[in-house]
Amino acid sequence: MDRASFSEVLHFIDGERIASVDGSVIGNIEPATGEALGTIAAGGQAEVDLAVAAATNALPDWASSSADTRGQLLERLAAAIEDRLDDFATAECIDNGKPITAARQIDIPRAAANLRFFAGAARYQQDECYRTRLPDDDLWNVSLRKPIGVAGCISPWNLPLYLFTWKIAPALAAGCTVVAKPSEVTPVTADLLAKAAQDVGLPAGVLNIVQGAGAAAGAAIVSHPGIAAISFTGGTETGASIASVAAPSFKKTLLELGGKNPTIVFADADIDQALEGAARAAYSNQGQICLSGSRILVESSIVDSFTERLVERVSSMAIGDPLEETTEVGALVSSEHLQKVENSLQVARDEGGTILCGGERCAPAGRCSGGFFLSPAVVIGLDSGARTNQEEIFGPVATIIPFDDESSAIEIANDVRYGLAASVWTGSVDRALRVSERIEAGTVWVNCWMKRDLRTVFGGVKESGLGREGGAESLSFFQEPTNVCIRFDSKGPDSTDE
Repeated sequence: MDRASFSEVLHFIDGERIASVDGSVIGNIEPATGEALGTIAAGGQAEVDLAVAAATNALPDWASSSADTRGQLLERLAAAIEDRLDDFATAECIDNGKPITAARQIDIPRAAANLRFFAGAARYQQDECYRTRLPDDDLWNVSLRKPIGVAGCISPWNLPLYLFTWKIAPALAAGCTVVAKPSEVTPVTADLLAKAAQDVGLPAGVLNIVQGAGAAAGAAIVSHPGIAAISFTGGTETGASIASVAAPSFKKTLLELGGKNPTIVFADADIDQALEGAARAAYSNQGQICLSGSRILVESSIVDSFTERLVERVSSMAIGDPLEETTEVGALVSSEHLQKVENSLQVARDEGGTILCGGERCAPAGRCSGGFFLSPAVVIGLDSGARTNQEEIFGPVATIIPFDDESSAIEIANDVRYGLAASVWTGSVDRALRVSERIEAGTVWVNCWMKRDLRTVFGGVKESGLGREGGAESLSFFQEPTNVCIRFDSKGPDSTDE
């Protein structure tokens, strides 16, 4: 991977990579080392205006093109990612701090899969038609799906290209043109995607990428009158702010927000599988996943033995240079985020919690000695209402909460303002169905975690979001249905009325 790709991250507007109008830049820091990677073009209103103008100009041709034409271009873009898998994976690893194995095996393949899936899904959309016979009329009602217009897509830093493509792929497949903003914390793979889009011949203005901070570039996208829909993944507070701006203009809004997700382990579960599943759910990507199972609820009869084994498993996780194949735990994304997680651990102590392992800075020697590393922590001794069990930490921190029976497990699981996901570990199919149905969450996994079929709906309840993504839901969000009612003479032009 040529590190020159990190030196200057630019906007992608109207088919060209360009600097900011006023030349403004912000710095990009490598999480594993704490050292500068390069500069990022700092966009704002001027760049968003240019991007919206380009997207608006490109919209008529793109919207009127066939689903097959759009699909072919998306598949070519997916192939370009796959052809450069190592470059994309290395860039994601360096820019985000995640282990290279996760970037190579999960993030980048999923980004390509997102493009391929929606390329195909758009081809299989069907317009609905109904014949209506009335005493004096014969009618055909045809329900058409039309692209909503220019779509604004804003994605987070934790799964940069993975979630960036999760938004732009259905928007483009649906016939919209796009103004997108990746996180300013992890902008590099979006810039690499822009280069790939040039290489595969994506028409100018169809995909536009504005780099920069959320308060400048993101806010300008949300408030722009030329953008008809906003799809956002990120924090709940930011989502609430976006909703307050979008609502007065009746702008279509899709929000995938935070979570404080439970992992529920019953005594009749396969404990080996549950233990590994709980560890994976809590600490994958350094706990920086909205779906992380940061509250581990364990049936009282096994809580002591389960806790002992979990601490042993977590303590053995390999913390190291994200570029090393053996690394399981990489760096947190920034020094600011590292401090936030440390502050949350102090809150846990202040509330009377006991940290059984981890929670300490532990930068590896060598090139990573100045990086933002924190050993994964297991916390016990806090009830469900404690701040530590109520607030999203978004780091390698999990709490263990004992429960006595199904009812108490469900009560604890639902005792938060979030409702994004949950996992249930049990050997009883009946229990799995009973508990899953009563959990307040958009996704419930049984005896697994983070398994996804892109055809299924995804989203949260309560303060975890608004709307649904996935399959037909994603395509429909970026389209407006229109019903066309046609009255015709079923008797034909030569008929005569008696």
